[in-house]
Amino acid sequence: MEGLFAQLLTAAFLATFIRSVVPLLLTALGGLFSERSGVVNIALDGLIIFGALGGAVITKVLEPTLGPVSPWFGWLGGALVGGIIAWIHAVVSIKYRADQVISGTAINLLASGVPPVILTALYGSSTESPKVETALPLWGVGELRFSPPVYFAFLVVAVTWYVLYRTPYGLRLRATGEQPGAAASMGINVRRMRYSAVILSGVLAGTAGVFLSIGNLDSYVRNISAGGGFIALAALIFGQWKPLGVLGATVLFGFLQALSIALGGTNLLPPTLVTALPYLITILALIFTGRSRAPRALGRPYDG
Repeated sequence: MEGLFAQLLTAAFLATFIRSVVPLLLTALGGLFSERSGVVNIALDGLIIFGALGGAVITKVLEPTLGPVSPWFGWLGGALVGGIIAWIHAVVSIKYRADQVISGTAINLLASGVPPVILTALYGSSTESPKVETALPLWGVGELRFSPPVYFAFLVVAVTWYVLYRTPYGLRLRATGEQPGAAASMGINVRRMRYSAVILSGVLAGTAGVFLSIGNLDSYVRNISAGGGFIALAALIFGQWKPLGVLGATVLFGFLQALSIALGGTNLLPPTLVTALPYLITILALIFTGRSRAPRALGRPYDG
């Protein structure tokens, strides 16, 4: 036990903790925009996967010509892929008023089937892409060196808070998610607001995927999200759909993920329980959250 506590105080554990928080934080903030506009986005896990795949493939394609600059274009490409997939979810949910949960589930299913087809066609392997020679650079000191998406993620928290509570866009977004009919009567284009919010959620979740594939690893691997999109969705609910609440929830869940990694090197708990620990705590957190007040129009198609 003393060895575990000593391990938790090391820079290596802190680095693991931060790397565990970042993809959850980016994805949950993306989900916040979507759900604050009134559109349920259960597709977050699929968006991470598509973003990770896009980032890795685009970086690998551009490496021979752009060299060390290619990961930056990979980041941009992965974010755009996430945005495009989210746009599909937006069209189905907003224009055609389909069930938003079913639409999101369909994207998650596509994320489990499409990447192996693309990888097999490009590289002859259905499970992983070739390693990139130049991943995103690492900034920092010693073991606390991180790729740019890490710093970007914490910056996005402040930007999200400011946009949501201090800008006309944020006021319109919140109105759209609470009372879309009243918002429309004030001249707000409800559909346009929802489209922008859902696409933004895809861009942020895609960036989370880029971090996983070329900011933390050096290739895309099967199941790279490890269910992170669902944990991020739970963090969004646990954080009461508020930027600072989301930050606190993702820090908690990220710590639990890092703790499970630390416990994996000990005999304190059975290995299967250690692996399941973050997911068990996530379920318990949702149970004890109580009746979270979601945006009133969440999940309701707008008919105006």
